[in-house]
Amino acid sequence: MTDRGGPGTGLPADPAGLDRRLIGARLDRFPAVTGPVGGPDGPAAAAVAITIVRRRSELGIWMTRRAYTLRSHPGQFALPGGRIDPGEDAPGAARRELNEELGIDIGADRVLGRLDDYRTRSGFVMSPVVLWAADTFVEPVPSPAEVAEVFFVPLTGIDVDPEFESYPETDRPVIRLPWHDGYLHAPTAAVIHQFREVVLHDRHTRIDGYDQPPFAWR
Repeated sequence: MTDRGGPGTGLPADPAGLDRRLIGARLDRFPAVTGPVGGPDGPAAAAVAITIVRRRSELGIWMTRRAYTLRSHPGQFALPGGRIDPGEDAPGAARRELNEELGIDIGADRVLGRLDDYRTRSGFVMSPVVLWAADTFVEPVPSPAEVAEVFFVPLTGIDVDPEFESYPETDRPVIRLPWHDGYLHAPTAAVIHQFREVVLHDRHTRIDGYDQPPFAWR
């Protein structure tokens, strides 16, 4: 497992005194937009877990690099997540995927809230679910079939302003976030940006106007 960001940023370990109560309150006030899914021609439903954990007194989230053997998006940075199974809701799917990918099993009472659904170019509606797992630190045990690497990313490491690109294939701005020695791209970048806006700064920022780079459309 690798640490990314944090010390040296000049920001406090817990930005703005964040704790479970404050994060839950900010998510409760945020009217998340959810979209229809399913049907023969509609997008598939998926969920991702934004899991808040505490490591050496610092709050952060888990990110992964997808296994290089996966058929879709191998080797890309991502949040734990996957398809929503029949009979599941987004929070249940996010919790299940977190357990399957990282071996972290948390209860339904640790669901803090949701962010906006984001429709991906690869045919999914991604539902981001914010989970709380910061009471007791648990070392993740990644599944080698799905995860090549796990990263603990301090909240200070995602409190960065986004950058935007333009491509001839789309008339929408394409969002990216500075990430280690390069960039984190949408859809993950869009979701992380909204998490930063809503949870860290209590700003109700929408992301449906932000597109993905063409190389992520497949």
